[in-house]
Amino acid sequence: MADSPQRFRLLAFDWDGTLADSTSLIAVALQQTCREMGLPVPDDTAAKHVIGLSYQDSIRYLAPTLEHEHHEHFRERFGANYLTGDASIPLFDGVHEMLAELDARGFMLGIATGKSRRGLTRVLAQHAIAHRFGVSRCADEGFSKPHPDMLLTLMDQAGVEPETTLMIGDTTHDLQLARNAGVASVAVSYGAHPLEGLTEMQPLATVHSIAELRAWLATNA
Repeated sequence: MADSPQRFRLLAFDWDGTLADSTSLIAVALQQTCREMGLPVPDDTAAKHVIGLSYQDSIRYLAPTLEHEHHEHFRERFGANYLTGDASIPLFDGVHEMLAELDARGFMLGIATGKSRRGLTRVLAQHAIAHRFGVSRCADEGFSKPHPDMLLTLMDQAGVEPETTLMIGDTTHDLQLARNAGVASVAVSYGAHPLEGLTEMQPLATVHSIAELRAWLATNA
């Protein structure tokens, strides 16, 4: 039997909480930064809520009373706290195999992330998977999620249309980004945001592991 035609050409992945098991470290680093700066310390839910946003949007959410002149110090302190554990962050089990399979099937793979370009370059090198991704867009290169800029740029770089693009992410920011760009989405429930908020965004599917995501893509992408 001939293979069925692919529905999508570009698969755009979020990084933190979708491919990398980094949400707990990010939350702890944000909490430690607030503690060091004498700010109210957010609980785990609040700290994880901002994962995927730009530094500026994250600070405005977690520390709305912090004067703008101190934002850069917050960013520097967070970076230092985060980097203490960055090198030990693993990819979720099965990510390498899934990406290799999707690459072999001929998909264009992309990343739409709240990380900086420097941070994304570092982690892709750490995990030796930079060659898997043909396009990427970071939070310091344009508008932050959920503004459609990231996906619009990726689609332009890849030469694809919204109807052949799929966004895969673990936060409502990712799913709203997809909606704002006119793109379909799949939610993963093992990352930063609670399941209820993800399902309210009406993704094509909500999966609970990389194995489930790989199976869904094999059948539906």
